[in-house]
Amino acid sequence: MDFLTWAIVFAVVAVIAGFFGFSGVAAGAASIARILFVIFVIVAIIFLILLVLGVGAVEEVAMLRAHFA
Repeated sequence: MDFLTWAIVFAVVAVIAGFFGFSGVAAGAASIARILFVIFVIVAIIFLILLVLGVGAVEEVAMLRAHFA
């Protein structure tokens, strides 16, 4: 699983825990989800910049992902 998937999982856990009154668990899961989402956004921005600049490694990774998807 990637960072975004884990962030969504922890966000759902936080909502469910908050619904049932486990505020400590909800706060912890929300913090983890927030951190993972920020890491995902930073990595996505870095890769987007590298792709726009034409760095070959990013293009190779994109081609490999398309090939194995």
